[in-house]
Amino acid sequence: QVQVVESGGGLVQPGGSLRLSCALSGSPFMVYTMGWNRQAPGKQSESVASITSIGSTDYADSVKGRFIITRDNAKNTVYLQMNSLSPEDTAVYYCNADVNPVGGTRAPHWGQGTQVTVSS
Repeated sequence: QVQVVESGGGLVQPGGSLRLSCALSGSPFMVYTMGWNRQAPGKQSESVASITSIGSTDYADSVKGRFIITRDNAKNTVYLQMNSLSPEDTAVYYCNADVNPVGGTRAPHWGQGTQVTVSS
């Protein structure tokens, strides 16, 4: 079984920064693309950023130039550096990873979510 644990959310003022982390652990596995989605109150979930196992990245237009996604393959961890935050970035952020457990079935794995609130 593979666990996905996020950390780093919180309250920040407009214009501030936060760094989210997401670590995978558990039984032996291979992890491919990792990413972050977010869901704001009353809105649909949206993909924020993703990164492949070789480091190719993709960003939502709304965060390009402000957010940076990176990963540490040795630690099975993905990060989301969020800069120039605005109230529109307020949401629950969910980590996701395309995981193939050894002896198991390849499938998306999701974390429980971490709240990011941007407010003065």
